[in-house]
Amino acid sequence: MTTKIGYWVTTALVAAVMGLGGAMDLVRPPELLEGMAHLGYPAYFLLILGVWKIGAAIALLAPKLPLLKEWTYAGVFFDLSGAAASHAFAGDPASDVATPLVIAALAVASWWLRPASRRLAPAPAMARATGSGPASATSSI
Repeated sequence: MTTKIGYWVTTALVAAVMGLGGAMDLVRPPELLEGMAHLGYPAYFLLILGVWKIGAAIALLAPKLPLLKEWTYAGVFFDLSGAAASHAFAGDPASDVATPLVIAALAVASWWLRPASRRLAPAPAMARATGSGPASATSSI
């Protein structure tokens, strides 16, 4: 039960951050435009990020879709680690670097705690590598 609660708390937090952040990106308030310019990104980048963040929030909360979820977790991690790196390279305060890293850690926790229904089944290549499954009876060249 603890794992299930941990999964839903971390997933809800990450989905909320992605969804609300994506909505703000699409609205493009002046403060956000200034922040992106400070980091060296063009204004249109907010539109791209906004659409992807909202999509990520939906994908994380949607039932099933394990392959999409795997890609979503990767995308969320890339977005947040990239945000942290951008703030670090721009010389921003440590809090601006740490905030996306904390959210990325929540995303990793959500990924780690996800239930079996939200995980990918082992790939056929894994069955061959372990010697189980029909492909193990064939020889490789």
